[in-house]
Amino acid sequence: MSESIFQTLLAVVVSVGFCLLYFAGSNFVLDRIVALPFATRNRREAIRSNVQPWLFLAPALLLLGVYLVYPLFETFRLSFFDAIGQTFVGLANYVWVFKDDNFLITIRNNFMWLLVVPAVSTALGLVVAVLADRVWWGHVAKTLVFMPMAISFVGASVIWKFVFDFRGPDAEQIGLLNAIVTGMGFAPQAWVTLPFWNNFFLMAILIWIQTGFAMVILSAALRGVPNDTLEAARIDGASELQIFFAIMVPQVMSTILVVWTTITITVLKVFDIVMAMTGGQWDTSVLANLMYDWMFRGGGDYGRSSTLAMVLMLAVIPVMAFNIRRFRAEEAQR
Repeated sequence: MSESIFQTLLAVVVSVGFCLLYFAGSNFVLDRIVALPFATRNRREAIRSNVQPWLFLAPALLLLGVYLVYPLFETFRLSFFDAIGQTFVGLANYVWVFKDDNFLITIRNNFMWLLVVPAVSTALGLVVAVLADRVWWGHVAKTLVFMPMAISFVGASVIWKFVFDFRGPDAEQIGLLNAIVTGMGFAPQAWVTLPFWNNFFLMAILIWIQTGFAMVILSAALRGVPNDTLEAARIDGASELQIFFAIMVPQVMSTILVVWTTITITVLKVFDIVMAMTGGQWDTSVLANLMYDWMFRGGGDYGRSSTLAMVLMLAVIPVMAFNIRRFRAEEAQR
């Protein structure tokens, strides 16, 4: 334990020391350059203003290049090669992708996750944000709803394993869901093994986590709705449902889209929950799990796993492009 703490502190000290040394050294070199005799005052200022920002950005750009840009191009290259990454096979891996039954099941699962999780999480977050502001214990309710955000996906999966636990038809059930089912006189079920429906049980975990995120963001947005508008609507005889759908929702629609796209990106990258709950068995695999299986199980296949990674990246791009375009449109209106 003490050795781990020492190693962590040493890593922090070395990292901070390296950063300080880099910035001090780079500024020292820059000062020497601008002090050269041939440089006029205006030229010195031009050199400093043009070079100094890049000195500060250089470490970050280097890390992005090594850990993001290079892996992207290497993955794209490997998607055109065989399992060991040596023989060029052209588009064979991409042809295989759309003919593989497991991939088609995975795409179906991803599509269901994209339809259900962002919509339900955003809707529940909005409802909780509205209702919690109407009761005196609303802050407590918001805290309880937000708490799952502090739990990792794997930790949340472990918690929900106990909810869905199944001990056999004749054994005493400790799973919450089976305890409720047996208490109502029905037979217990191995919920995560039920084809098709097990996907929705896994989605419930991510909805449980992301509802708190949606609630916090939307609660802040709702506070920006003018009270005068709400009071005027009530005086005119509008019901609370009419006020909610005709006034509140339209005024926070941009925030709703932000929350929805953010959760959508999270869903596209979902891996931990499926891996911890089912390992991708019983037709619950998603793209990230299928990619992991082809890369790290059964000896590894560089070509097919890289192809799946590219498909996953291409699935994320439209959502990111939509989010960036909408953000720029909002900035142009300000």
